[in-house]
Amino acid sequence: MASIPPGTRQRCTLCRVEIQGVAGGNDLVLFSQGAPGSRAKLWARVCQYLRTPEQLGQCLNQDLTLRGDVCDSDYYAEAPVLEMPVPRAPESDPLG
Repeated sequence: MASIPPGTRQRCTLCRVEIQGVAGGNDLVLFSQGAPGSRAKLWARVCQYLRTPEQLGQCLNQDLTLRGDVCDSDYYAEAPVLEMPVPRAPESDPLG
């Protein structure tokens, strides 16, 4: 897929994000929720899971040269471990 000209946007038909072309090639991905991100973040969170040739052909983010390097912070973080107290069973009253 060719790069997006600076100052223009394209919407992915699969995931519906918009990618805005930026001079210098570091396109800006506009997610439906949260802050804008990079093509690497989009790939780490969405595009890597596409499997069929049809899906891959429609994706705006399959070109490694446009995507750049993916770093650990591009992936979703693991959910935190929540330690919940275990409820105690009521003690029975032997007298009644």
